[in-house]
Amino acid sequence: MSTIPPCPNCKSEYAYEMGALLVCPECGHEWNAAESIEQIEAPEAGLIVKDSNGTILQNGDSVIVIKNLPVSGAPKPVKAGTKVKNIRLVEGDHNIDCRIEGFGSMALKSEFVRKA
Repeated sequence: MSTIPPCPNCKSEYAYEMGALLVCPECGHEWNAAESIEQIEAPEAGLIVKDSNGTILQNGDSVIVIKNLPVSGAPKPVKAGTKVKNIRLVEGDHNIDCRIEGFGSMALKSEFVRKA
């Protein structure tokens, strides 16, 4: 019996082979089996964070908020179209630390921003 690696996207153990690709039934992610073996043997160093369009973000980038985001304790949300400069990437669910004019320091999810 062959050993199929877990899904790189959601870490599901239920991936299966479909031709030359591996498929995850939980999230629908498809990837090449040869690439997954290379990633296991030589994992990438560092944190990789992608915006809503799939563009890789780096420390110091500027991003634009794509959706009104409610802020607990604040009377108004962060409006869509707000530009955030000089972001810092961190581990965790909210993987962007930044300072927004009128709100102060806060953490954002990368799925709600796009690179400026």
